[in-house]
Amino acid sequence: MKHIGFLSFGHWTPHASSQTRSAADTLLQSIDLAVAAEELGADGAYFRVHHFARQLASPFPLLAAVGARTSRIEIGTGVIDMRYENPAYMAEDAGAADLISGGRLQLGISRGSPEQVIDGWRHFGHEPRDGESDADMARRHAARFLELLEGEGFAEPNPRPMFPNPPGLLRIEPWSEGLRERIWWGAGTRATAEWTARQGMHLMSSTLLTEDTGVPFHELQAEQIQRFRDAWTAAGHAREPRVSVSRSIFPITDERDHAYFGMERFSTDQVGNLQGSARARFGKTYAGEIDEIVEDLAADTAIAAADTLLVTVPNQLGVDYNAHVIENVVKHVAPALGWR
Repeated sequence: MKHIGFLSFGHWTPHASSQTRSAADTLLQSIDLAVAAEELGADGAYFRVHHFARQLASPFPLLAAVGARTSRIEIGTGVIDMRYENPAYMAEDAGAADLISGGRLQLGISRGSPEQVIDGWRHFGHEPRDGESDADMARRHAARFLELLEGEGFAEPNPRPMFPNPPGLLRIEPWSEGLRERIWWGAGTRATAEWTARQGMHLMSSTLLTEDTGVPFHELQAEQIQRFRDAWTAAGHAREPRVSVSRSIFPITDERDHAYFGMERFSTDQVGNLQGSARARFGKTYAGEIDEIVEDLAADTAIAAADTLLVTVPNQLGVDYNAHVIENVVKHVAPALGWR
């Protein structure tokens, strides 16, 4: 059985054709979509994090609200840009959201992607140390965050506190046991996937890889996944690793589907440069009749290698339509592929 969830970027724009015309629309509809996805039998509700954009940003209020409204599905991010994060404050927020959800948080974090503004993390009070790049800073923040999630005491208690303290050094509170084992890293290369395994984080891989070897996207991603699993085994971690991939999947079952995504039947991989970086490879969109999509997805070697599939949803089309997309994948595509 494969875990199937949705991934929303949480776009909003004040335009007549958009169902999400404000930040409030996006936040409230994200909660409603998570509730609908759980009722439809999906396994996860995941949200992208972008700063200085008309998209979802600070994730923990949303994650906590989804946790309070649902009871079963995993709740996560894909991904939080660690260049912007205060590790201690993030550990408090994450612990609280995880406790509210009953331990269902699956947090995807990463070094970040190109953003809306230049060096946006500086506006959040963060500066790389001498000799550090912003990516180095993100990994340093992540390392501290992971340390804090271990729950070990480190802060010396005040001898005359306002409230009585437990004995010994104090840790970040609230602390949620087990959350450290539910942290994922968004990796864009094979080398980063190996590094992720060594850190004991699960692998989150999207429809974009920031490298290109000339092979189809799914084959390059499958190689990335295998390198991750090999590195995990070599590191000697006792628990089982998890791997998620995301895909745009739109079964065409009615006139709405055809109007929105009919032309995506001809989608192919794309190769380009991401803001001056090395060549990157983007995965295609899967659109077509149910039997066509099933045949195409059956040949996707990366999906076969992953235990979790996140279906990217066009959130500006509204809750009802996105629930329709999720239902088609969960109830029609997944059983045909043996995922259910």
